[in-house]
Amino acid sequence: MKKAIILTTAVFTLASCTSNKIEHQQDKITSLSSGIDLQYVDSLVRPQDDFYRYVNGKWIEEYEMPADKSRYGSFDALRDKSEKDVKGIIDKLAQNTYSKDTDEQKISDLYNSYMDTQSIEKAGLSVLHKDLAKINAINNYDELLSYMSYADMFTNSPIGLYVYIDLKDSNKHITYVVQSGLGLPDRDYYFNEDAKYKNIRAKYLSFIENMYTLANFDNPVQSAQTVMDIETKIAEGHWTNVETRDSEKAYNLKTYDEFKALMPDLNIDAWMSGTTLPKIKEIVVAQPNYLEKINKLVKETSIADWKTYYTWQLLNQSAEFLPKDFDDENFKFYGTVLNGTTEQKDRWKRAISNVNGSIGELVGKVYIKSFFPPDAKSRMDTMIENLRSAYGDSIKELDWMSDETKLKALDKLNKFDPKIGYPTKWKDYSSLHISKESLVDNMIAIQKWGIKRNRSKLGKPIDRTEWGMNPQTVNAYYNPTKNEIVFPAGILQAPFFNLSSDDAVNYGGIGAVIGHEMGHGFDDQGSKFDGDGNLNSWWTEADREKFNGRTALLIEQYNNFEVLDGSAHVNGELTQGENIGDLSGLTIAYKAYKKAHPDNSKIEGLTADERFFYGWAQIWRGKMRDERLLQQVATDPHSPSEFRGNGPLRNFPPFLELFNVKPGDGMYLQPEKRVKIW
Repeated sequence: MKKAIILTTAVFTLASCTSNKIEHQQDKITSLSSGIDLQYVDSLVRPQDDFYRYVNGKWIEEYEMPADKSRYGSFDALRDKSEKDVKGIIDKLAQNTYSKDTDEQKISDLYNSYMDTQSIEKAGLSVLHKDLAKINAINNYDELLSYMSYADMFTNSPIGLYVYIDLKDSNKHITYVVQSGLGLPDRDYYFNEDAKYKNIRAKYLSFIENMYTLANFDNPVQSAQTVMDIETKIAEGHWTNVETRDSEKAYNLKTYDEFKALMPDLNIDAWMSGTTLPKIKEIVVAQPNYLEKINKLVKETSIADWKTYYTWQLLNQSAEFLPKDFDDENFKFYGTVLNGTTEQKDRWKRAISNVNGSIGELVGKVYIKSFFPPDAKSRMDTMIENLRSAYGDSIKELDWMSDETKLKALDKLNKFDPKIGYPTKWKDYSSLHISKESLVDNMIAIQKWGIKRNRSKLGKPIDRTEWGMNPQTVNAYYNPTKNEIVFPAGILQAPFFNLSSDDAVNYGGIGAVIGHEMGHGFDDQGSKFDGDGNLNSWWTEADREKFNGRTALLIEQYNNFEVLDGSAHVNGELTQGENIGDLSGLTIAYKAYKKAHPDNSKIEGLTADERFFYGWAQIWRGKMRDERLLQQVATDPHSPSEFRGNGPLRNFPPFLELFNVKPGDGMYLQPEKRVKIW
């Protein structure tokens, strides 16, 4: 029941740096602060060697990670603030009773049902009896196929289905089928022979066994091994993260009959009947050869073993909403083994996260009234247009791109649709019914509502006002199918966006974030979509070849970044989209700032250029537990924060000149190896 509809969008994060060798200029008297956390500067580190640690070193050295955190940094600090702000909203609502089906009633009762541990303990596993009975009632493969589509809606299953905008026709919705069905983060967790991964697999097996034991099911040891065997076979067919992020490779349009032909031994009509969709004529299959392997795996595995597998998926996906013993066991694996955290978050924090993740726009309506000042939007509007203008100038000046492709790039840039703060039209939750009696019943109702809402989009026009994040979210994203850049109210606060600070630090922070999201429109995948949001090759072959040559250099740079004392590396190919976004964001934000503010006056002893780079570096400030870091380099398209902070700067001449970076310095990169894309 933790399952969520996932839409493919790109998200961001950025950094800033400074220097100690600069041209002294007349101090400028201003009422604005620099916005720089100078107390964290480590003067024992040369900015020419490691700018990220120069700006953030004292914080990195002194900060003690909370026991309930696997990572902490600028983003997380702001997320904590957003969490407390939302808590203030929900606490007031949770103390009162409201008319049924009002926004206030839904927020209050969902939160209170999560906090009502006494009722959760009393109910025990009885809340799952209906779903367990569905599993136990499976007698043959046709019934199994029917259950598989049901399981995809409510827990987890080897085949996932959702409705989204057609990548090649952005004016209509289409159905997508994707690989799914694993309990570990990624296929490589099942096969990597490094001792760290072997240890994780052993503990995952014990975790499954312990959950079966808690549920008083027969043969927990044998059941755990059955689940592990099935998941390993599913993982064998999974594409890698690098393969799945290739938009063109993962777009395989099939007729319904062609889709069925990929799994000729299975009753796909029985599977489709359980999806709640009408009979469809076409479907996009993300990983066709994966389905061919599933076709074989389903029939090679006994009905009894599939029942064991689905019982596990139900237990695992529901654990957070079950009695404490199940919740604690779930945390021991996913919290401690995979992420290194030793303490569970306070229940109120998890309750707020659950409300945000389930009915977040209802909270967002209240949040923006208190925490999003009108001045923030007007200032963001100006910055976005300044960056759009700077990006246009940069495209026009490119020496590697033809005029033909430049015109199409400029067309796409001009069609960017910026969204700031909160949606102009809110989601309609009127058909969702929440009560304070049963948390699991609430989560099932929410899941049914979300699935119905998603699948009802098929055949309907595209809603271009819809957001993929709540207003209170501390993040941002670019959506290639709508060609939109989206900045929720939650991130429009210090250190990213400080209304009390001058523009230099803000351009180094939120300006680089804006540039990053714009950059996703022109990264290795976003650049395959045209200005109308269609997956459409608008480049000349020669220009694409030159672009690929530059991105290959960037991939090589990031492949050489080591983590965990050299036992693992950043995956430059997996992270290339975000790395391109970071480099583009830094480049365009600096260009936009210098165009809007050509002076280099001082505030608090720092020139404007210094403040810009400091602002970049301090938003990347962060620490991460080894377990979480291992998971990040294995599965996350974002590089670890220190490389997001330093990596783009090593390629950026204005930074290198300002800090007088020379051969032999840690930040030095030979000119022929530096990358400039946009």
